[in-house]
Amino acid sequence: MIHDSRPCELGEGPLWHPLRHELFWFDILNRTLHSRAASWPFDVYVSAAGWISRDELLVASETGLFRFDLTTATQTPVAAAGTADTRSNDGRADRQGGFWFGTMGKKAETGAGAIWRWYRGELRPLFREISIPNSICFAPDGTAAHFSDTAQGKVMKVALDSAGWPKGEPVVWLDLARAGLNPDGAVIDAEGRFWNAQWGAGRVACYGADGSFLQAVETPGATQSSCPAFGGPDLTTLFVTTALEHMDAEARARHPASGQVFAFPNVAQGLPEPQVSA
Repeated sequence: MIHDSRPCELGEGPLWHPLRHELFWFDILNRTLHSRAASWPFDVYVSAAGWISRDELLVASETGLFRFDLTTATQTPVAAAGTADTRSNDGRADRQGGFWFGTMGKKAETGAGAIWRWYRGELRPLFREISIPNSICFAPDGTAAHFSDTAQGKVMKVALDSAGWPKGEPVVWLDLARAGLNPDGAVIDAEGRFWNAQWGAGRVACYGADGSFLQAVETPGATQSSCPAFGGPDLTTLFVTTALEHMDAEARARHPASGQVFAFPNVAQGLPEPQVSA
């Protein structure tokens, strides 16, 4: 059930590396990248990554994107994004080899953030005036993307062209605000089902391609589930990061698994994370 018991202040960005057969994840507020075997501290907030090669990741940080060599810990700047008052948050590679990530105010200021895409040497802001960007994930065939503004409680859907750029305007695909749910990170499985960590609810909820609720996987002892990812040898294990952020001593005592990384075997069939086109 627990993949790693080291508590993260704000666990995020789990990535199952298909070549290394290893899970990576971030503790944003402690500026750290983790795996079971090692941890890498940084001078800036880091939050999400895609894989470029066996040893190199593309990392989203408070200043933008950089390449990171896992063997030498070398950082190579790629592109600047955001401002001095923002940091990165959720992010994921798309099926075309692009990399999407969100920026947000360091105090979650209303409308201070945006969602960006890096693709073959070009960085574009896609959607602006977002407070807490999350739920970035992609249809199995690469024809659509999802994202959310957690502060609004709505998951959006937007069509993509053959190169993975949005075409048309996003539409509300799932309105979770009515149920008082907070959409956080998300991933789509091989059957097109949408798995969404719901901050404060202590679960990852699964929805069909039509937005209908199908099931939920609870994160016992951790109410602040933040992001899911499929991994393991056959991509059927659901990994879930969680967080301690905003919890006082009493809350931390009542929810002792908060901040830890969960692993739930045989949940669904996931898809390999796409390689980022450098």
